[in-house]
Amino acid sequence: MRTLVHLSDIHFGRVDYAIIEPLITSVHDVKPDLVAISGDLTQRARTRQFQEARGFLDSLPQPQLVVPGNHDVPLYNVFDRFFQPLDRYLRYITDDLEPFYVDEEIAVVGINTARSFTRKYGRINEHQVARVRERMCLLKPEMTKIIVTHHPFDLPEGFSQREIVGRARMAMRTFAECGADLLLAGHLHVSHTGHTATRYKISGHSALVVQAGTATSTRGRGEANSFNVIRIDHPHITVERFTWQTDRRVFTLFSTESFRHTSDG
Repeated sequence: MRTLVHLSDIHFGRVDYAIIEPLITSVHDVKPDLVAISGDLTQRARTRQFQEARGFLDSLPQPQLVVPGNHDVPLYNVFDRFFQPLDRYLRYITDDLEPFYVDEEIAVVGINTARSFTRKYGRINEHQVARVRERMCLLKPEMTKIIVTHHPFDLPEGFSQREIVGRARMAMRTFAECGADLLLAGHLHVSHTGHTATRYKISGHSALVVQAGTATSTRGRGEANSFNVIRIDHPHITVERFTWQTDRRVFTLFSTESFRHTSDG
């Protein structure tokens, strides 16, 4: 059995600082095998914000797998945006834009979907998909295979289709070929669980989609700050959502959903 903590949309520069220490304590209490962070560590990709993000990551359990989000690319500095878009991210967070974690039970691939030429939307390219194929397709089928991106491959109701990562269908064909089980993302500041079968209709394959809300940002879009705990005991996956209780100043379990992977997806 493996336990993952899934955090997203931290947004240093626009955080509720009252949440930070209780969040750190809550994550440690879970005793995760891996902490996955699906992007937007900063609000405007400024040095001070990345320094705060670095300190936050240092306070969390290891190992960690982190990918950038669109807010980790400078917005107003045009030179930095187009010529060194992730320079500060690489300096303060990690120099690995293709992170990979594997043990005896799970394999987790991180993909950078942030791009300079769009303000908020994401994209995946053929090179990144090829790397997923190299890393995932040869693994034994009883391993749980997980993809982490900032931008989502599926959406809850009420969101524009433009929010889905660009070239998603191309990527999903390879994900299905490799038997991807679980897709983790953020970006929307809304929690959501679903599956890929309805949108992509790939015969014999359906991956579980888990969307994390914002862990610490003040821009919650009507939803309390939250994070996910994902417990994996192949072929079973349980998703626990912990939400911030302002009056008690603590994260508490809000919901639990259980899923089982079957031979037909």
